[in-house]
Amino acid sequence: MKKLYTLSFACLMACFCLNAMAQEQSGLRERADQLYREYKYANASKIYLKLTDNKRARLQDMERLAECYRKMNNYEDAENWYSRVVAVPESKPENLLYYGEVLKANSRYDQAKKMLQDYAAKTGDLKRVANDISGCDSAQVWMAHPTSHSLKNEATINTANAEFSAFPIGDKIYYTAEPDESILSKTYGWTGNSFLKVYTAGHASDNTLSSAAVAGNDINSETYHVGPVVGNKAGDALFITRTYPGKNGELSKENNNKYKTNKLELYIQKKVNGKWSKPEAFAYNDVKKYSVGHASLSPDEKILYFVSDMPGGQGGTDIWYAELGADGKWGTPVNAGNLINTPDNEMFPSVSADGTLFYSTNGLPGMGGLDIFSSKGKAAQWGKPQNLRYPVNSAGDDFAFIASESYTSGYLSSNRKGGKGNDDIYSYSYVKPRIVLALSGITYNKKTSEKLPDAMVTLYSGGRTIVAKQSSQSDGTFFFELDRASDYSVLASKTGFYADSAKVSTRGIEKSDTLHVSLYLNPLFEKGKILALENIHYDFDKDNIRADAAKILNELVRTMRDNPTLSIELGSHTDSRGVDIYNLDLSQRRARSVVNYLVSRGIARDRMVAKGYGETMLLNRCANGVKCSAAEHQANRRTEFKILEY
Repeated sequence: MKKLYTLSFACLMACFCLNAMAQEQSGLRERADQLYREYKYANASKIYLKLTDNKRARLQDMERLAECYRKMNNYEDAENWYSRVVAVPESKPENLLYYGEVLKANSRYDQAKKMLQDYAAKTGDLKRVANDISGCDSAQVWMAHPTSHSLKNEATINTANAEFSAFPIGDKIYYTAEPDESILSKTYGWTGNSFLKVYTAGHASDNTLSSAAVAGNDINSETYHVGPVVGNKAGDALFITRTYPGKNGELSKENNNKYKTNKLELYIQKKVNGKWSKPEAFAYNDVKKYSVGHASLSPDEKILYFVSDMPGGQGGTDIWYAELGADGKWGTPVNAGNLINTPDNEMFPSVSADGTLFYSTNGLPGMGGLDIFSSKGKAAQWGKPQNLRYPVNSAGDDFAFIASESYTSGYLSSNRKGGKGNDDIYSYSYVKPRIVLALSGITYNKKTSEKLPDAMVTLYSGGRTIVAKQSSQSDGTFFFELDRASDYSVLASKTGFYADSAKVSTRGIEKSDTLHVSLYLNPLFEKGKILALENIHYDFDKDNIRADAAKILNELVRTMRDNPTLSIELGSHTDSRGVDIYNLDLSQRRARSVVNYLVSRGIARDRMVAKGYGETMLLNRCANGVKCSAAEHQANRRTEFKILEY
């Protein structure tokens, strides 16, 4: 009887715990869903991440987590989660579309094309993805043969937050940015960052920016987003985009809940008798119906171009224009026409000194997100738009292109990989080099030493800024052009193999030369095989994942994502110094931290086992009591992964 009672009590407690857990998850889900409906993706994602960390994660939770990352432009984590979403049999065809979009945003064009083709096959809607598929094909050609534009991240003013839309006014550059939270406490739930404000910076003759400061003349007096801003040639008129702060915004309804959507407005501020007047609303703002913003003036300043989703357009946001009347007022807006406007979104128009229109769109074949195009013409008469190709465009969003009168320099904005934060400002120059530097290499199978064809080889500068990308040839060879006085890393990857990388530099090279590198990719599909993760370091007596270790672990995340049948053991090892049992516990905690990090990046926990070995598997003679050098002890402090299943 006692055994029966004990068993019954245990079952009761188990049911109670399961019920409590279910209630807790239900409460978390309700909170996450509410944040999601309010477009507060940054906060919602943190809760969805907790909800999905179990063997039976709900499809909707994973879908919404993936969408949160996609909406926040965190395409790496979005890809990780969409790869799991589309593997669920009940997944909707639209997830293939979204997965294709984020693959494209991550420069994975072959994989993106396949997902988009799968979407078209399942839905019969080839028209919806035709531009993206065409863009995948073009992007691979453009990345293998970049133009002569040289881009530089303006790291002095860029931060971990967003900076974009640089525009010269007088002796300063005006741009838009998310302030640090320590400056302004109000935050935007979509990104979790502060509302946009207008900044100024000084600029040198080579377009380098410095001395960032919050702009004056009451530009930033409104509560919500302010910017971008452009000015006229005289510098006495500013055209400011800002979010309507009042209570009369458009109402949208979802699941019986009402949400207010605040539209963009265009304001014009003028300098009168040396003083800035109060900004006046553009006559055609209508916050209940549509947005207006992103202004640009024609060279003669008699035409004002802007972006709006007002009725009568081609769809999405279009470029419109208004002409200056004899009375000094702007006339009725006119759509700029269907040669530059598409059913999708056109944004950030900029008209150069010779009247060339530069703008961004996701409605024409491009590399991913917004691409920058140019067109010759005026008002509603334009020539066929031309993609500015790579590296002006990238797999991310590229926009706010400003050209000098000679077209040899200027600024653009981009959220491409390798920047300091989300959107960054880049200066560019267009000068063909006088000396030619190149990198020639070969990809190999590390096990057989045979040349490995069709490996994806990516050339990076400044961290993960992609310089160029191509597949190795049938004989494993690849070739890139390089810039002078630059540091690069080159990485080769292929499904079924663990990637290999190398660093090269052209610093100190003063004449034409070709550098050489060999990359050895390690086959993964061998049960019991152990691979070391190089340079995974921890602070003394700590088990948290440092930023430098996270960069290395991210490559393992990509390997696990791209090989979904792979299961591994994460093993952590210490050297012999310290108490044996403590070292065993420390290594277990470190191995568990590695697993937790991979889970946070979208890898299912049940594909990994954490195992701490302490000092039980030393690689050399340095056991207890043996005098060894620091380098010999370091060799034993390592993190490895072992193939369990594939």
